Amino acid sequence: MTATLVTLYEILSMLANIFIMLIIVQFVIGLLFAFNVVSPSNQFLMSFYDAINRLMDPILRPVRNLLPQTGAIDFSPIVVIIVLNIVLIVLGNVIDNL
Repeated sequence: MTATLVTLYEILSMLANIFIMLIIVQFVIGLLFAFNVVSPSNQFLMSFYDAINRLMDPILRPVRNLLPQTGAIDFSPIVVIIVLNIVLIVLGNVIDNL
């Protein structure tokens, strides 16, 4: 049973890492658009950014609703990254202690 839990933990860890990478890519593309490094008229990058936003929005929106409004700065991605890492650490320790 422990091997099954370790396998499930590794799969969950991989999915969390992919999600974290997507959050970072979303952030970087948003910065490129904000500072006019890349034009928003770039159809490929805009459609890619829009797709990532649609994937991330169902998870980030509830966190945004919980956090106070801070103006132009969105802290929800960093909160989600921290919570995901905490969950992975706790699950890893629980599995190690079984």
